[in-house]
Amino acid sequence: MRLFIPTPRTSTLELGSLTIHFYALAILLGIIAALFIARDQYARSGGDVEDISDLALWTIVAGIVGGRIYHVITSPDAYFGVGGHPLNAFKIWEGGMGIWGAVAGGAAVAFLLFRSKERSRSFAVLADAFAPALLVAQGIGRWGNWFNGELFGSPTKLPWGLEIPLGLRPVGYESFATFHPTFLYESLWCFAGALLLLKLPLCQRLRPGYRFVAYVFIYTLGRTWIEALRIDDAHHIFGLRLNLWVSVTLLVLSLVALIRSGLAHGPVMKEGGEVDSGS
Repeated sequence: MRLFIPTPRTSTLELGSLTIHFYALAILLGIIAALFIARDQYARSGGDVEDISDLALWTIVAGIVGGRIYHVITSPDAYFGVGGHPLNAFKIWEGGMGIWGAVAGGAAVAFLLFRSKERSRSFAVLADAFAPALLVAQGIGRWGNWFNGELFGSPTKLPWGLEIPLGLRPVGYESFATFHPTFLYESLWCFAGALLLLKLPLCQRLRPGYRFVAYVFIYTLGRTWIEALRIDDAHHIFGLRLNLWVSVTLLVLSLVALIRSGLAHGPVMKEGGEVDSGS
């Protein structure tokens, strides 16, 4: 008898005339968790949590819109190709959010709003507060892909393989029953990364703004090998998936930035925003 992870039989919960999509619920839970963590981290750095409250709504909306735009741009065939329909681009509950579009959109709006009036701390400190929070949000959000039976990896016979119903298997993979559960790999990677950012002493010695850079490095380090496992339709450049190119590029850039920052010799950020120079 083979062991495997089953794909849920349904991706929705019907409550009378109300339909709750588990993908949307996973995204919502991730956002809530991220806000709690970010508020805690910002307060520990001496920031006023009302700064985050002022930004929350517009930043969340911008992140969702940015994430969806990135996904549609990088996967246009599903919406503008043969059999696709442009209006499906608005059906976010069916899956499809590009993390870098979400981060870019949310960060851009947060920066503009943050700079619109005097704040208790710098934007770099705010970004650092969101670094572990984003990883937790992404880790929770990936479970929405499980409910939708999407974004899995290549076939595998490992005991934790994900069983995919025949109707959801890509063309050419109909004879395979279980696949790498990339949603689970990425979720666990994100949770582990968040723990490192919160607890690793090295991360506490980073200069303001560089814990966010460390977030980019940690996430892309995992996303690079996870992306290489995936077999869903995607645009390719020189034989590699577009998202893989994006991950590798950001991985290299963030690593260079961390090395140039002198991360091992920077000042230690203490609770309350004080700096311990080690002298």
